[in-house]
Amino acid sequence: MVTMKNLLSVLFVLAALLLVSTEGWCADLQKGWDAFNNEDYAAAFQEWKPLAEQGDAKARFLVGAMYADGAGVPRNLKEAIAWYLLAAGQDYALAQHNLGLMYYHGQGVTQDYTMAREWLRLSAGHGVPEAQCLLGWMYYKGQGVPRDYKEAAQWLRPAADDGLAVAQTALGLMCLRGQGVPQDYQEAFRLFRHAAEQGERVAQVNLGLMYFKGLGVVQDHKEAANWYWFAADQGMSAAQVKLGMMYEYGCGVLQDHVSAYMWYSLGALQGDKAAGERRSAVEKKMSPAHREKAQQLAREWLAKHRDI
Repeated sequence: MVTMKNLLSVLFVLAALLLVSTEGWCADLQKGWDAFNNEDYAAAFQEWKPLAEQGDAKARFLVGAMYADGAGVPRNLKEAIAWYLLAAGQDYALAQHNLGLMYYHGQGVTQDYTMAREWLRLSAGHGVPEAQCLLGWMYYKGQGVPRDYKEAAQWLRPAADDGLAVAQTALGLMCLRGQGVPQDYQEAFRLFRHAAEQGERVAQVNLGLMYFKGLGVVQDHKEAANWYWFAADQGMSAAQVKLGMMYEYGCGVLQDHVSAYMWYSLGALQGDKAAGERRSAVEKKMSPAHREKAQQLAREWLAKHRDI
């Protein structure tokens, strides 16, 4: 989905590109950027729209992004696509990426993996990490293309090397399982570590698993519990179950049935069957007072994490 967060991230990419080259970045585009940074989206749109109508590829992309998110103008995905198409036709890589993303999710157009792949391939060829990552994921899942782990790894690798956490996580899983690449626990650990430090919760839970089992790293249950906590606190039910088990059995942490019950409860609320079963088991070891305390802790966590 195209959101304000995505729009901002793409614009920051554009800003980074400007540090390398300011070619074609005219004063009116800069005025629009200044207005956007001041959260005056309507003024930014008014600066960029005339330039887009005159054929400036950057401005066409930016106008499309504003329509996609409803920033400074009513949200209109069909208008967004129309402007993206104009910019993409001028070989503007970020517009090609956003078009691929919209076809992939079916945003403003009928979902079409074939069209998504074509636009993403063009953008990926220009080195856009997000496009490389999604294209790799499509090959991994067999979406619009025959499933091909080697091709997936080839597209994920440059995005991972560029520091994109989701690409590092996906490639880490492939290294862990030996899919499309030789099985390599140390490389999987390295990739998971980089992604986990950026807050990628799937990488965090897998990093915890590698510490727990001693895969690619010296076994360390305390460190495993630490990474499980980071993922669990982001609402990942699988991590909540694993952290609950660490507390239930005192593995890497002090044994604490109250904490175990709390994490199991949070996982169970998301429909995790294992969490519900473990909660029932640990409940038999608890007093009514301790159970009430655990339930209160779960309620407090939910209140604090309403955005998850």
